[in-house]
Amino acid sequence: MRVRDWQDIIEDVMDSNADPGGWRAVGGDRAGGIGEDMYIGHPSAGVYQLKTYAKNPMAVQGVGSQVARKIDDDIDPLFPEQGTGVFGVQQGPEDEDDAKEKAQNLETVLETHADAPTTPRALVEDMLDAMDSPAYGPMEYDQYDRPDRMDDLTETFEEAEQLLEAEFEDVIDEDVERGFY
Repeated sequence: MRVRDWQDIIEDVMDSNADPGGWRAVGGDRAGGIGEDMYIGHPSAGVYQLKTYAKNPMAVQGVGSQVARKIDDDIDPLFPEQGTGVFGVQQGPEDEDDAKEKAQNLETVLETHADAPTTPRALVEDMLDAMDSPAYGPMEYDQYDRPDRMDDLTETFEEAEQLLEAEFEDVIDEDVERGFY
């Protein structure tokens, strides 16, 4: 298992060529200390674990790794089919023409949903699809605690958790100044 910067892991997710709507995620507070933990999984692309914290409102620091090459029958129930929300990984437009095309697609989705009965989840998923999001899906997330699924995933990937936790502590120690001067 190779620990890398969290943004490299997101790049792997974007470059996976997996069905964009087939991703699922679980996230919440880190078990000990500042930051958040997140698991992102796809049946054919595997499971990724991220540990991040907001250094300031403009900068997020963290580490991550691929912890499984696929979601098997033992791991599958640990990811939500329906979550407390929907997550999406976005990449910026390649150029001005791509930006205009995505804006037009998004406008069409909004017009369509305005004229027809819909659900909030269907709207968000159609918006992510219109913007060519490389990964999105249901997410169980708790911004104040840890979902039960998070603890189950942490137990399942215990060795990876220990390694990532040690690397993450190093990142925090380098970035966070404690005490008074």
